Amino acid sequence: MQRDARARRDAFLGKIGSRAIVMGILNLTPDSFSDGGKFQQGQAALAQAKKMVAEGCDIVDVGGESTRPGATPVAETEELARIESILGKLAGALDVPLSIDTYKAAVARRAAVLGAILINDVWGLQHDPGMADAVAETETAVVIMHNRTQRDPAIDILSDIRGFFDRSLALAQAAGIPKERIILDPGVGFGKTSGQNVEAVARIGELRDYGLPVLIGVSRKSFLGSLVEVPVEDRLIATLAANLAAAASGAAIFRVHDVAEHVVALKVFGTIRDAGRK
Repeated sequence: MQRDARARRDAFLGKIGSRAIVMGILNLTPDSFSDGGKFQQGQAALAQAKKMVAEGCDIVDVGGESTRPGATPVAETEELARIESILGKLAGALDVPLSIDTYKAAVARRAAVLGAILINDVWGLQHDPGMADAVAETETAVVIMHNRTQRDPAIDILSDIRGFFDRSLALAQAAGIPKERIILDPGVGFGKTSGQNVEAVARIGELRDYGLPVLIGVSRKSFLGSLVEVPVEDRLIATLAANLAAAASGAAIFRVHDVAEHVVALKVFGTIRDAGRK
């Protein structure tokens, strides 16, 4: 990792815990559930990224493949083609760091070369056998997200999440990924029933014993629609409510589409919470 990227990585990691961290979503995909097709072209992607930075996001999460449940898998070559022309431009144009939303080691490596300082792996190092080594060798930070191939309403979802994290953290340790570069994500919306998604948010505090920051991604997701019966485009209020609940439970990083609204809401929440602790 080059010196400037290392400095961006360390500055980003150093912010975590001082206040709520907002991660802006930038999908370079035609089929993402909320904004598919909007930001595939270079100028549109750059404009959206700059908008999110101006609104106060701390990092921009770039995705070249939709990871929503039921999405058609994308070949490695296609995913690389989607990010190649845009990621480098973003790294040179933005005042905040970049992360790459991928579960493929080759994509993660290339993204790191292009400037990404964080790998956001929706399979928590467990899908691609080379991912843990890719993270270690590129010196990027990593989000380990819980996932399941199918829903099972009979399981204790927190026990399943913990078992998954334990396996992922063992892979990280074996590859030599420093603990201070690891972030956990309970994977809301992935392999869980609506009730289990609610439970995953409500029980974030039970993950504190890992001693690692928790990222939460609930933005516009279908479980919110099942709770309040509103379409994707009308889920901002539901998303804000879920993220504030997650903040109260101990989440540190919030992956969102609507940056400006979350920056304000989380700042107000944090100010009130901190005043109550004095």
